[in-house]
Amino acid sequence: MNKYDIIEVDLNVFRHRLDPQTEQPISASETVVLFQKEVIRETYPDCIENAEINLPNALTKVHEITGSTFIVIIDEWDTIFREDPDDEEAQKLYLKLLRGLFKDATSKEFLAPGYLTGILPVKKYGTQSALNNFDEFTMINPEPLEEYVGFTEKEVQGLCQEYHTDYDKIRQWYDGYQLSDHLHIYNPKSVVDALRRHRIDNYWTRTETYESLKKYISMNFDGLKDDVIEMLGGGRCRVNPDKFQNDMVTFKSKDDVFALLIHLGYLAFDHDRREVYIPNEEVRSEFVNAIEGNEWNTVVNAIAASEKLLRATLKKEEEKVADAVSKVHMENISVIRYNDENSLSCVITLAYYSAMKDYVLVRELPTGEGFADIAFLPRQNTDSPALLVELKYDHTAESAIDQIKARKYAGKLADYSGTVLLVGISYDRKTKQHQCKIENAVLT
Repeated sequence: MNKYDIIEVDLNVFRHRLDPQTEQPISASETVVLFQKEVIRETYPDCIENAEINLPNALTKVHEITGSTFIVIIDEWDTIFREDPDDEEAQKLYLKLLRGLFKDATSKEFLAPGYLTGILPVKKYGTQSALNNFDEFTMINPEPLEEYVGFTEKEVQGLCQEYHTDYDKIRQWYDGYQLSDHLHIYNPKSVVDALRRHRIDNYWTRTETYESLKKYISMNFDGLKDDVIEMLGGGRCRVNPDKFQNDMVTFKSKDDVFALLIHLGYLAFDHDRREVYIPNEEVRSEFVNAIEGNEWNTVVNAIAASEKLLRATLKKEEEKVADAVSKVHMENISVIRYNDENSLSCVITLAYYSAMKDYVLVRELPTGEGFADIAFLPRQNTDSPALLVELKYDHTAESAIDQIKARKYAGKLADYSGTVLLVGISYDRKTKQHQCKIENAVLT
């Protein structure tokens, strides 16, 4: 306290300034220049010549004259990288400024702590960061600040009690960002809006990040579409976020796209298992909105038809279930590897999309050729039965049921007591026909 002069700026404010003569938005490069000029004008103007427009030089002179040392805080530091992703000239000019403020030898004289806050980590060139002297706390590596990223589970439980709101519904819609073994983080804006309006809904703010989602999931790097379908149904996908260049244009694989979506909040990241997943119903609905058009029409149609499929399953209408799954499989050949071992699992999660509202999906990816288990466990306050789905290639649907019984549910339903529907679905690779068998079981 009272030891340092503090320079705190929001770069987003400068980026949206208008040129006083043309009343048009200034360019990204002009933003960098304006930012420096205005900070110089506000800090010891008596020490700085009017012609000086380089902020690191100005702060060096102020330090030499007054001995003052600065704390520099730049909020929304990544504005130029997010809003001007293709303007490399402006980005390099901006990074040159940041290096002068935070990394060059002269900055060590006038700089106390420096802080950057934003969405993206610091830009990389190759494998090296342009500012590698920062400690970074991100959605991929938040420790030890993870409890401050958003509302914690305990805080949300307290708020729900105070505002007389069903916590289970809040959790279903807004939970999902698990930043450590026992710490779940909620989006504060969504929780606050739901509590104030007394209604569970999608309160995701459609900024430029939403447009980014539409753009990036349309890239089919390494079968990215297959993985998006998998995650829409509650599945998870492996990811290596370490190669990400920390910008919004340099993409060489689906790992880069997934890493960006983690930072934007559209995917959650399990650090221990190195997996990504859609965190909650609010974000899942944004994915569905984003895939409308963009050659995803068959996927959208499958999602729209999923409610009918779920009702047919619960009524044990086996032919309707087989026909519905077959239709999803046939119509999505372009985005699902038709005869791949994982394709039926992908089909089933897409076909049963609407079940995610009332069920928690627990899956075991194929451990051998031709099968995968998917369990749908009812959420609290839901009286629907649990579903255990077994998928088989080139075998009968009855054999899928027999396998469920033989495996004794593989421990998936150990904590569940109630009615279970055993759903066996088979696929014949020669005839491309699906069969379905549904039986009741009761767990005690």
